[in-house]
Amino acid sequence: MKRLLVFVKKEFIHIFRDFRTMVILFLIPGALILLFGFVVSNDLKNARISFLDLSKDEMTLKLTDKICSSGFFVRGENLHSYGDIERALRGNNNKAVIIFEKDFSRKLISEGKATVNIITDGSEPNMATMATNYVSAIVSDFNSELVGGGAAAMLLVHPEVRMFYNPTLKGQHMFVPGVITLIMILICALMTSITITREKEFGTMEALLVSPLKPIQIILGKIVPYFILSFIDVIIILVLSWFVFDLPVKGSIFLLLAEAMLYILMSLSLGILISTVSKTMQQAIFISLVGMMLPTILLSGFIYPIENMPKIYDWVSAVMPPRYFVIIIKNVMIKGTGFSYIWKETLILCLFTVVAIGLSMRKFNIRLQ
Repeated sequence: MKRLLVFVKKEFIHIFRDFRTMVILFLIPGALILLFGFVVSNDLKNARISFLDLSKDEMTLKLTDKICSSGFFVRGENLHSYGDIERALRGNNNKAVIIFEKDFSRKLISEGKATVNIITDGSEPNMATMATNYVSAIVSDFNSELVGGGAAAMLLVHPEVRMFYNPTLKGQHMFVPGVITLIMILICALMTSITITREKEFGTMEALLVSPLKPIQIILGKIVPYFILSFIDVIIILVLSWFVFDLPVKGSIFLLLAEAMLYILMSLSLGILISTVSKTMQQAIFISLVGMMLPTILLSGFIYPIENMPKIYDWVSAVMPPRYFVIIIKNVMIKGTGFSYIWKETLILCLFTVVAIGLSMRKFNIRLQ
């Protein structure tokens, strides 16, 4: 029994000395419960919504104030014509546009009903569905107020819903961009970190270092195959999405492929960075899966809208490259926009790539010394 206790004590000491093990045991479970508790939510919060008010009368102003004061929406811009609607939705900030028809109050009083058009961004099906449901509920409550708080015999204000970019709310518009983003993280970051860590773990890295190859040539030799394979995977997914799911690329295919190559390069540099801080392949796998895959699923915005999350998660997702690539691929592939709509996200990915490559090369050279 005494020997067993001594052995158990030794194992505790060994665990407490390993910082990575302590993170796995205590930090990761707490982080996951906080992520899933706040991110996986069906509530709508802080969705930006703009208005095209062709009437500008008392009723439209009252309904506008009711929508914006509900706590679910944030007032966007006031549009001036129908031509501003697509521009507002293409800009990625507005989730919906509310249109009040001309002579809204007069029709409501004389004809007993008036129409409110709800136009949402269908490239985000979850957000579009929630936005239309919440606005419709607010309009229904507004109808009840008009008849003195009782149940209305018919809808006085009738909401009509339209979806831009995805009229039928197909789920493929949400999952295809996310799958491309996720697969590139898995193949690039995970496989690159494993292949370099495996060389160090098996002791073959020293043999490579005494060869005529320079360290930069060793790194390039490791990442070039995964760059090519990842690019082929992107092409396969795009072809399947077109012929199987009827989801063609509406924008420039060359722009989309160029952005994909930039994201692949950034992911590969992250994989090298992970390999420099991992002693074993198991550590590299764990860091890649927990550090890259879960944030890509939860915090990139391709499944759960970032607007619904607490503000701190918005800040965390701001330093996650998948968030910006999801915006890029949705704009080019689904909305058909050009570079002028995604230049900010492209610049951010370029900065991430430069920083990741710089840190990777610096830490890799330190590990080789």
